[in-house]
Amino acid sequence: MNQMNIADVDLNLLKTFEALHDESSASRAALRLGVTQSAISAALRRLRGLYDDQLFVRTGRGLAPTLRANQLKPVISDALDKCRQSLAMVDPGASHYEGRSVIVGLSDDFEIAHGRRLIEEVARRAPGLRLIFRQTHSQIVGRALMERSLDLAITAGGFTERLLSRQVLGEGDYACLVDPASLEEGEQGLSLEAFVAREHLLVSSGGFIGITDEGLAGLGLRRRVCASTTHFAALPFLLKGSQAVATIPGHAAKAIAALSGLALLPCPLALPRYPIELGWRTHTPMDPAASKVHEAIVATFA
Repeated sequence: MNQMNIADVDLNLLKTFEALHDESSASRAALRLGVTQSAISAALRRLRGLYDDQLFVRTGRGLAPTLRANQLKPVISDALDKCRQSLAMVDPGASHYEGRSVIVGLSDDFEIAHGRRLIEEVARRAPGLRLIFRQTHSQIVGRALMERSLDLAITAGGFTERLLSRQVLGEGDYACLVDPASLEEGEQGLSLEAFVAREHLLVSSGGFIGITDEGLAGLGLRRRVCASTTHFAALPFLLKGSQAVATIPGHAAKAIAALSGLALLPCPLALPRYPIELGWRTHTPMDPAASKVHEAIVATFA
């Protein structure tokens, strides 16, 4: 690559790069920026020459970033965020959110229980700002924040990375879901004996051992997990017509029961409560759009 002078570079190309990386499609990037697809294609050709790399290669699912593109993304997004912050400094009351998006990492239990209200809170505080909910879990969420594939993240149990800021949003507990047809008439809950006797569905990012198994082990008991899934949203389809029980965070259990008709029962096993935390990168100033979503998340959980 020839030595470049920034005076010779059209900085609008950086907006195209960001849109292509976020949308993985030239046509979607064009819609996002309000230009033609041919303009996006021309900008991509110039970007490839500028960075001496293909940057985005076509796959069966759209455009995939190259290693160089993934290395460039946090640098370019940081530069564009600083430009956006400068606009907010000039006119902090103005709406600079149209077409902007903020990526929130969370598991789908939080999305099910709090997603709708969070959308409404963001719409009230920052009209035009869009949310991207991205599935994550505690084992990968810290790295995703540091690599800038997430702007903010909500997790159960907290963050371990030292370079992340965090705020406690509340405490979580557990409840059980079953098909109401599997209960005896008038039955309002499960005894510990009946709980252990049933099949169990586990929601986990990996393995077949969860906090319920640890609690039972302390009492010298074991349960039989018949299946494991990574998504809470699958539970209504997996529990209906069965004798199985799922022990999940209480916020998700209440939301799923309200919409699915599953029976919400107290957990007969004493399980420890856990912190629910919001995390973000410490080493860079928070973008004004992310700050608005931060405020909305705190209000939603309050």
